[in-house]
Amino acid sequence: MSTRTEVLARFREIVATSGWDATWKAQLMPWESFNGMEIQPPLREVIESDRVKWPRQGQALVPGCGRGNDARFIATSLGLKVIGIDISPTAVEAAQQETPHENVSFRVGDFFASTDEQFDLVYDYTFFVALPPSMRPDWGRQMTKLVKTGGFLITLVFPIDPQVDHGPPFFVRPNHYEEVLGSAWEKVIDEVPTESSPTHVNRERMIVWKRL
Repeated sequence: MSTRTEVLARFREIVATSGWDATWKAQLMPWESFNGMEIQPPLREVIESDRVKWPRQGQALVPGCGRGNDARFIATSLGLKVIGIDISPTAVEAAQQETPHENVSFRVGDFFASTDEQFDLVYDYTFFVALPPSMRPDWGRQMTKLVKTGGFLITLVFPIDPQVDHGPPFFVRPNHYEEVLGSAWEKVIDEVPTESSPTHVNRERMIVWKRL
């Protein structure tokens, strides 16, 4: 069996040479290999808590949706119409083949494309860290455009590991999000989750932002 280091090295090589869709075609998705395909406990915990008055109608977005498990969970839990987008057609096809949900749709898309759509909620888990750090300011500007005033951005910050100069995932710290989101946002939750997947313990932080 390949080690985590070997899988990540092969994954990075494929992303660099052939792009994200090639990793799906090769069935080389280390986030599934090592973490399973379950909903991450911090997302479940924060959605099911009563500390935030979550929207119960409107639209949500999950960029880098992969198989769409997070999108389906948000739709089921909050009743929102959820759009999952992924740059990989193979990922979107896999998401569409999973158990359908009437409030969830998936499409091949570029998060950074110009759009008039706005959302009441966006969830980012491993999308931010998949981007080269030079693209993070663009991520911040696009999030500010996409989330409605009064809407929420959930960021599960992972992996908080020692600094490296390569990726994905690229080196990340919680303040990296704050630096690119700027003054248009207020943190409403910022904490180490009380429950994490076994491979995530002491490597993640849950931050929820409200768009001002």
